[in-house]
Amino acid sequence: MLLVTGATGHIGRELVRELDVRGATFRILVRDPARAAGLPERAERVVGDLDAPATLTTALDGAERLFLLVPGIGIEHTEHAIAAAKAAGVRHVVYLSSYAAIGDPIPAMGRWHHEREQLIRACGIPATFLRPCGFMTNAFDWLPTLRERGYVLDPVGPGRAAPIDPADIAAVAAVTLTEDGHEGEEYLLTGGEAFTVADQVQILAKAIGRDIEVRTVATPAEAVRFRYPHGAPQALADALVEGLTLMRADTAGVRSDTVRRLLGREPRTFADWCARNAHVFPGPPTA
Repeated sequence: MLLVTGATGHIGRELVRELDVRGATFRILVRDPARAAGLPERAERVVGDLDAPATLTTALDGAERLFLLVPGIGIEHTEHAIAAAKAAGVRHVVYLSSYAAIGDPIPAMGRWHHEREQLIRACGIPATFLRPCGFMTNAFDWLPTLRERGYVLDPVGPGRAAPIDPADIAAVAAVTLTEDGHEGEEYLLTGGEAFTVADQVQILAKAIGRDIEVRTVATPAEAVRFRYPHGAPQALADALVEGLTLMRADTAGVRSDTVRRLLGREPRTFADWCARNAHVFPGPPTA
């Protein structure tokens, strides 16, 4: 039995489908069962919350493996999940971490992931750490300005990154959850191509058949508002600004061959992601 947290997000939904195809026996932890609509019915639903430790006891009853995806900042959710996993006798934890967790020095955004990794290591349960770079789905952050004003804000200029399709992260997670030999491994996950934001916007523009203006972010505060239009805690805002500064300085872009090694194929391309998600973005303006 596997327990999947974060099952209704970009990665979690893809992981649930991967596990279903593999015929795995699994359940999903959901706060609102309505959000799990559309997921395979074979996935057992358990209502619970990482904020409520008591709900995790039932969720992990009989589970041998745990996919742990922790939202936000801090380590409390991880503490709750790991305590419940130990009590339930879980034998393997697959934790969705971040490439930022191995920086030198580790940036603020990575320190939360690093602290969570340390907690998991200390608990004694064999673990696998998945450390993706940026997600292709971060392009959805462009929707507000693209819909309202027809442009995308660029906070990193010459910086390059090799974003990965969440479907590829999910496919790797499914392998590590259902096959032996991944305990103790740390997997860096990236796409196969490194882009600037302007490069990515050009690819998206081609997919949706319209020109898209790229505007440079004027201030750190504007970058925070762009990513978190409804506001963000100061610690998260500061971490974002620090992360964007580091991304601007990386003009090469980190890449790994993990997806090819574990899945036996090349990572999905950003052009493919744009084609599959073109319907979400506004098309050419009508005459």
